[in-house]
Amino acid sequence: MNKRTTALSLGITLLVLLAGTVGGSFYMLRYALSPENRGKDMAGSLTYMEEMYPQITPWVDSLQNAHALRDTFITAPDGTRLHAFYARASRPRKETAVIVHGYTDNAIRMFHIGYMYNRSLDYNILLPDLRYSGLSGGNALQMGWLDRKDVMQWIDTAPALFGDSIEAVVHGISMGAATTMMLSGEQLPAYVRCFVEDCGYTSVWEQFSKELKERFGLPPFPLLYTASWLCQWKNGWNFHEASAEKQIARCHKPMLFIHGDKDDFVPTWMVYEVYKAKPDPKALWIVPNAGHATSYLLYPEEYTQRVKRFVEDNLNDRP
Repeated sequence: MNKRTTALSLGITLLVLLAGTVGGSFYMLRYALSPENRGKDMAGSLTYMEEMYPQITPWVDSLQNAHALRDTFITAPDGTRLHAFYARASRPRKETAVIVHGYTDNAIRMFHIGYMYNRSLDYNILLPDLRYSGLSGGNALQMGWLDRKDVMQWIDTAPALFGDSIEAVVHGISMGAATTMMLSGEQLPAYVRCFVEDCGYTSVWEQFSKELKERFGLPPFPLLYTASWLCQWKNGWNFHEASAEKQIARCHKPMLFIHGDKDDFVPTWMVYEVYKAKPDPKALWIVPNAGHATSYLLYPEEYTQRVKRFVEDNLNDRP
C-alpha cells in the first residue's frame, strides 16, 4: 500500500511538473512572440518619433505633401500580407537602403534612419514592417529568423521600385540588426553590397536565456527547451537555429557593427562575439555612453558620417 501510495504521489508530482512546464512554455512563447505590440500603433509611433527626433518632421511632411512616401505590399509564400514604406532619392540614384526595425517596433520607428539615408545621404529607402508589426500581417514576432526570408523577398522587389541597376545596403537595429545578420549568410543578389548592424543579438537562444534569468530568475532548463520545441511546432523554427552568429560566419560582404558600451538589453559583449564570427571585411564602432539602440540619438552627426564612409566605400559605380 505504501509503495502504491508513493508511486501514485510521484506520478501526480510528475504530471503537475509536466503540466506546469507545458503551461509555462505556452506563456513564455506568448509573452515573447505575441506581446502587446506598440508597433501596431502607427499614429502613436509617428508622434513618438517626431518627439524623439524632431529633425525628421520637416522631412516626413515634405514627403507626405509630395506623395513621395508610398506604401507597397507583397505576399509571403505562406500567404501573409507584408507592408513596407518606400521613398525615392531626390534624383534618380542607384544607392538604396533597406532598413529593418526592431522588436515591437515598426517601419515608422525607423524613420530616423530613413531620414539619414534619404535626407542626409539622398538614397532610395525601403522600410518593411516585419510580421505582427505595422501594417503587416502575422500573429507573432519571428525574432529575425523567419523575417530574414521576408526581407530577402523585399530585396528582390527593390529593383522594380528603384531601377534595375541599384546597389543596396541593408541596415537593421536591434531585432532588425539580428535579422540583417541572419540574412547576410544567405545567397543574396549581387546588388546587395554591404550591411550595417546596430545592437543585434548573437542568437535567440542567448537573448531569451538572458531575459529569462533577469526577468524571472529562471535557468534555461527546462522552460527554454520546451518553449523552443513549441516554437518549432507553431512557427516552424526553434531558438537554437535562429543564430545571427552562425549565419554571419557565412557572410563575406562588408559589415559595419555598431553597439553602445552601456547596452544592457542586448549586452555589449554580444557584439564582440558576432564581430569575431564574421570574416573580413568588417568594421566595429563601440559607441561611448550609449544604451540600447540610442547611438544615433546621442551622436547623429557622427553616426551619419561613419555610416556614410563605410557604405560609400562599399557601393560600386557611384555617380
